[in-house]
This record gives sequence, structure tokens and C-alpha cells, in this order.
Amino acid sequence: MVDILSALSTTPEPQYVEVGDGVALATYSWGDANGPTVVLVHGFASSTADTWVHTGWVRMLEREGFRVLGIDQRGHGASQKPHDSAGYTVRNLARDVESVLDTFLVDEALYAGYSLGARVGWQVALDLDDRIQRAVLGGVPDGIPLDRLDTDQVRRYAADGTPVADPVTQSYITLAERVAGNDMHALLALAEGMRDSRSIDPDPAHAPQQPVLFATGAQDAVLEGSRRLAEAAAQATFFEIPGRHHFNAPGAKAFRLAALEFLRG
Repeated sequence: MVDILSALSTTPEPQYVEVGDGVALATYSWGDANGPTVVLVHGFASSTADTWVHTGWVRMLEREGFRVLGIDQRGHGASQKPHDSAGYTVRNLARDVESVLDTFLVDEALYAGYSLGARVGWQVALDLDDRIQRAVLGGVPDGIPLDRLDTDQVRRYAADGTPVADPVTQSYITLAERVAGNDMHALLALAEGMRDSRSIDPDPAHAPQQPVLFATGAQDAVLEGSRRLAEAAAQATFFEIPGRHHFNAPGAKAFRLAALEFLRG
């Protein structure tokens, strides 16, 4: 039994896709290549394995007949981790998803993203409205991306281990250090790149038109922000994940089942 469970939660060797600016992205695929494709995009300081494999999402989707395509976002997992903040804009991260779909010859797809992956998913749904049929956006806040992160404290911590005083910033560092292989300098570059515009993103004034499931934990600080985004979307459904906060929501069975029902259409 242990061996069977281990096999079901194992991430295969990545296939690399080189995107427009030369960054190599690690991608993973499961299931029947002829089935409907679900693209999975993880959150900040996480990975495909951490957000989607170990929590049972991939196993569930594959069992239900979907073709599953996971992406380690740039700066994460087995993908390249550039330290130049210029490459880490939301539009660039969305183009990375488009490049992966093009490489795998996927004309139409379903999308599931969590946290940062949901922010990217909002943009993907806008930019690829003719290719993304439905989207699940989990734990997506409104406002300026990663605005509460004190990047100066992160920079000092990454350079010489100076203790971090800000509790919110420390929670991000704890999250980053939980996943083996994370590069603090790359994650810092990502935070700076996403914040450079100082603009609201996602922007409720420009919301996706296709069906979108917004799902956020009942104990998540971004719950009301997620509701506001759902109210702005034309075909939105909102699901409050019982008893979960931002960091443990992906593992909730209730979230998985709500997403599965939604993706089935």
C-alpha cells in the first residue's frame, strides 16, 4: 500500500520548455494526451509537486480522465531561477504559460492556479480568452502584488542572515524555506518585478469573461479581496474553503471536489 501511494504522489522527470527570453521552464504531464487538458500553476515559493502533486490534485484529475500539464514557474521548482527582476512581470509569467501551451500543441485548456498562480491565471484568462475555457483561481487577492513583503529585510536576510523583524515578511521567508531548492535571491527578484509597476493587479475593471471559480480559505486574510474580484467577473462562482488559511487551502478535499465539479462544466 505504501508503494502504491508513493507512486501516485511521485513527480515525473521534467520536460523543459525554453520561453521567449531564454528561460527554461520545467513542465510535467500526466494522463491521456487525448483528454481535456488542465494546466496547473502553483503559488509563490512553491512548485508543481508541492501545490498539486502532494495534495492529491494530479491524482484526482488524472483519475477523472483529464490530461494534466503542470508548470514550475520561472524562479521556482526545477525551472531556471534568474535574479533579474525585469523578467518577473505578471504579463511575462502569463506569456510563459502561453509558450508552454504552444509547445505542447494545446489549442484549448482549462486552468487551475493558486495564489501567485491565480494572479497569473487572471492574466492568462484575459490574454488567451479564446483558448482558456474555464479557470479556477484559488487564494487570489486584489491590490498590488506582494505589497506587504518588506524586500529590504529579505535582501539583508539573503545576504548575511540578518533577522527579519516584520512578521508578514517572516511568514514569506518561512514559506520559501519550506520547499527544498528555493533560491531566495530569485524569489526576491520576483517580488520586486511584480511590484515595480505599483499598479493594481488583478484589476477588477478588466475581468475575465469566461467561467471562473474563485476559491479562498475561510481563514485567509485575502478572503474579502477574492470576493471583490469574483464580483467583478462576468461568470464567476465563489467558494469559501471551510476551515482553511492561505497556506493549507490547496490540500483541502472540499476545494479539490469543488474545482473538479466546476472543471467538468
